[in-house]
Amino acid sequence: MIEGVAAGVPFVAVPPADQDTPAALVAGWHLMDEPSGERAMAEAVPMAGLQAWRVYFGLPLSGARLPEGGPEEVFRRASEDAVLNVFEPVTEQAAGEFPAALAELRDRLPGATGPLGVFGGSAGALVALEVLARGDAEIAAAAVVSPVVQLAPMIAANERRFGVTYTWTERSRAVAARYDFVDRAAELTAPLLLVAGADDDVAVREPAGALHAKLGGELVTVEGMAHEFPPGTAAAKAVDAAFTEWFARRLRG
Repeated sequence: MIEGVAAGVPFVAVPPADQDTPAALVAGWHLMDEPSGERAMAEAVPMAGLQAWRVYFGLPLSGARLPEGGPEEVFRRASEDAVLNVFEPVTEQAAGEFPAALAELRDRLPGATGPLGVFGGSAGALVALEVLARGDAEIAAAAVVSPVVQLAPMIAANERRFGVTYTWTERSRAVAARYDFVDRAAELTAPLLLVAGADDDVAVREPAGALHAKLGGELVTVEGMAHEFPPGTAAAKAVDAAFTEWFARRLRG
């Protein structure tokens, strides 16, 4: 793995098998759950069979970009307002910094001149969908796993998970409406693979199914998988196989 920083964004990159021929570039973002960092995501979903550079970006408020106070501070901010303090700033910053990081990596990674794919998991999937919807880069294919397709149901899931009640405001409802990709399906113009765990929360599974019904593409359900897929688990291997096969088909040439 190559570790570095591109346009201020920490990343891990893995080269294609044949570095003497042009390669596709596949870039994505990790989960806030496991795998919860760029290296962990690279280990969980290596996509080793692709003739492509695989780039795993670190999310804001994670890893090297944790605020003072570390994970406890992130959890504190989330407990105060998960939408406005975590989901919105992480997604907006990650999507906004992508074009410059991509341009730098195109120059730095030898042969990374082929088609572009994007991917993500959970909160990282929200970033991938936002990047795809913005259209700042020409994207040939996208893949998301345990995806946050609609933010409002995910907040409800976290209420159940942590035994809390989220107080919606006019501003946070506007953010949730913006991060509703079932409603924004027409903006997702590249072929999309959705991967969901059969044991994941209904807040993930049902919106993923609704987006697939509206958009097409492919939907893969992984039996025995909940939301997380730590490196080395059967769930991670199933996600890796689905992503690898999808991008191998969609990024030829």
